[in-house]
Amino acid sequence: MSAHTRQEIPLSSMNGYLALAGGILAVLAGAWLVHLSILGSMAGGAALVGIALVFAGVFVCAGLYMLQPNETAVLTLFGRYMGTDRGEGLRWAFPLYRKRKLTVRARNLNMSTLKVNDKRGNPVELAAAVVWRVRDTAQALFEVDDFERYVSVQAEAALRHLAAQYAYDEGEDLAPGETTLRGGAAEVAHALSVELTARFEAAGVETLDAKLTHLAYAPEIAQVMLRRQQAQAIISARARIVHGAVTMVEDALKGLAEREIVELDAERKASMVSNLLVVLCSDRDAQPIINAGTLYN
Repeated sequence: MSAHTRQEIPLSSMNGYLALAGGILAVLAGAWLVHLSILGSMAGGAALVGIALVFAGVFVCAGLYMLQPNETAVLTLFGRYMGTDRGEGLRWAFPLYRKRKLTVRARNLNMSTLKVNDKRGNPVELAAAVVWRVRDTAQALFEVDDFERYVSVQAEAALRHLAAQYAYDEGEDLAPGETTLRGGAAEVAHALSVELTARFEAAGVETLDAKLTHLAYAPEIAQVMLRRQQAQAIISARARIVHGAVTMVEDALKGLAEREIVELDAERKASMVSNLLVVLCSDRDAQPIINAGTLYN
């Protein structure tokens, strides 16, 4: 961070109720002196004192302002930053100070859906929700032109950059265990939060939370990628079916041999294995054929 970056300066304001009471008393005392001067009970100079007291009371009351919880007042004097008041309730500061209120409550930024390219170059749609708040009021007001607009633009830039760092989903071209947008939601959210924090630093804004709210392939490739995912699912399912079928055939042959139910030569074993695999691996119902002959010639 630059050495010339404006930092927040705490400013302690006075209790507003005391200032209000003093201002009202000054106005009442001044009005009473003017009234007595008009009636002739006091010298003419008393009227000038009374008018001065009235103006002083009004001037004091002009310095009153009220702050809600998690609300601040940034005070400037003729363009010079004097400090930030984080008190609550009715407060008082020098009346010539310009008081600009700024909330430090948490805010939500619900980003619109963006079309970006992932690590593979495939177009995907992304959207995110960001929870942020102002950390340093001086930076937020004086280091950037419009900190809310700044947050919006930088959040979009961070999301676009994040998408280019990860592939949408797993594939043979990725290293084993590599994080993807679809499978590594926690890691992606953490990476987005870290990048947002770095980008928001110049505006005195901190990131409280950031998560993806929408993730999908762009419409122009969605159908192609859906067929690809379905093909991968079918291949995976077939592999499990074949593995299970081989295990079942092995158990069947072993059981026949151990119980000496029937003796099979190599050719008949091959035929039996072929028939069982067809029955077990087929995606259609098998049609039973009853063999009325004998296995032996």
